[in-house]
Amino acid sequence: MLKHLTFATIGATIVALGLGNTALAATFEIIASDLDNPRGLTIGSNGSLYITEAGRGGTGPCIPSPANPTASVCYGSTGALTRIENGTVSRVVTGLPSLAAPDGSEALGVHDVAFDSTGRPYVLVGLGSNPAVRSTLGVLEFGQLLKINALNGGSDWATIADVSVFRQSEHPDRGEVDSNPYSFVIQNNTAYIADAGANDLLKVNLDNGEVDLAAVFDSRLVTNPFGGSDIPMQSVPNAVASGSDDTVYVGELTGFPFPVGGARVYRVADGVPEVFAEGFTNIIDLDFDSNGNLHVLEYATDGLLSGDLTGALIRLNPDGTRTTLLKEGLFAPTSFTFGDSGDIFIANRGIAVGQGEIIRFNYDDDSESVPEPSSWIGLLAIASVGGFLKVSRR
Repeated sequence: MLKHLTFATIGATIVALGLGNTALAATFEIIASDLDNPRGLTIGSNGSLYITEAGRGGTGPCIPSPANPTASVCYGSTGALTRIENGTVSRVVTGLPSLAAPDGSEALGVHDVAFDSTGRPYVLVGLGSNPAVRSTLGVLEFGQLLKINALNGGSDWATIADVSVFRQSEHPDRGEVDSNPYSFVIQNNTAYIADAGANDLLKVNLDNGEVDLAAVFDSRLVTNPFGGSDIPMQSVPNAVASGSDDTVYVGELTGFPFPVGGARVYRVADGVPEVFAEGFTNIIDLDFDSNGNLHVLEYATDGLLSGDLTGALIRLNPDGTRTTLLKEGLFAPTSFTFGDSGDIFIANRGIAVGQGEIIRFNYDDDSESVPEPSSWIGLLAIASVGGFLKVSRR
């Protein structure tokens, strides 16, 4: 089945059961459109917004589709890193590797972007398959962390680390050999990478490219939606954020059966994932605002099995309640980031070829909050702080 597709709480643990959710009035504008499978977002050192486009594949070598083994996804150099600067949208890096079905769907490619402390950009290229398939494709950049050497519209990059080969050799979660690096953050000189296919968090030394295991996210038993005994569900960690204490927070999409309210946010300290918050559905991204409030982006707020890809951006408030900042108008959102003026940018229609868009919105926090029924009200645990996708899986 389809596997598809910072806060500083000091001194105490907050536990709340069944806390309500509110929805704020919000307006947004589309600042970029006609994108090919937009995925990761970040603000660069110059204040410009950068977007990764996973591309539309091409007519090159093909491999079985991770979502449908009876079909194929084929290679093309159609991925890009795109910049929005002073209202102008331009592709500043082109020719990045992409895999997709003939119609451009099921795209796998450049999934995320981040800048180091010197302002140098890095991009993460996904895979969604056994790393051995790269020999068939003849393209090794899949499953790798790349350093971008120039933002001039060309194809100038260098490989920093082969993330997927670590999965192939180390096999940390002891499951099938499958790697899909999806999201990463840079702390000091280390990149922390969520591999949604491998169910692990890796760390890469940006000086020498050394790859190490940071954490493994185990499967857990959940209710079988079709009846019978409980079944194992994979974590599918595909979202990473930095905490104000330089720890790492990881959100999970969850694997089949994608239960509503089944996704968790973990705080990773000393290699041990601890549940930080739960009761979310199909998390695709998360981050902390300047006030330390956790924001979570849901890819499909009613769950992937519903067939409804309406997403939601949710803020976890200091008192443990949740506020839905934006839901209407979100369709398969894939990432978000904070601007300098209270704006929030969201990659919307992130699985669409030529239809992807970037939304900018600013919510009115003083507006009247309207109670919203929660489809995933449950246990919320905010642990004390001391100090993606995979896009698919059968």
